Amino acid sequence: MNGSTADWADRLRKLLPSRTAVTTHPWLQPIATRLLDPHLWRLQHESVARGVAVGTFWAFVIPVAQIVVATAHCTWWRANIPAAVAMTMVTNPLTIGFWLWLAYQSGVFVLGEPMVAAESPGTGTLAWVAEFGWPTVLGMGMFAMGGAAAGYLSVKLVWRLRVIIKRRRYR
Repeated sequence: MNGSTADWADRLRKLLPSRTAVTTHPWLQPIATRLLDPHLWRLQHESVARGVAVGTFWAFVIPVAQIVVATAHCTWWRANIPAAVAMTMVTNPLTIGFWLWLAYQSGVFVLGEPMVAAESPGTGTLAWVAEFGWPTVLGMGMFAMGGAAAGYLSVKLVWRLRVIIKRRRYR
């Protein structure tokens, strides 16, 4: 492993919660014993691919508690918890505005509806949700499903290419 890859991996490892931090989280107490399963923390291609899919899905489906929900689902799907946690960071306070805008654009396109001009801030929340909500929810759902599938397949493809390259170097 070269120096830059090792540095990147170390920085990522420091950002992600440890096993102890995850198992002591109050919302995860019902499944805390399952979280200690070593298969959920190893870098195995199938587990990492599932973790990427789970994390990407929950990043777009719910706006809060994504890490907790993704971690809980990793125990069910036998997915890599650090990969899932890292992928929930796709939507964060800095990028959520862009994703919501793009989801609205995608939802309007799929529904075939004309785009609505933004109304004055004085209108109520229900009026805003009625105008922008359903296309946005549809777009975020498409991103969740498409992103999870693309993430899963990408990990499998990259892992396979890595194995092929290593075999060729070995020969």
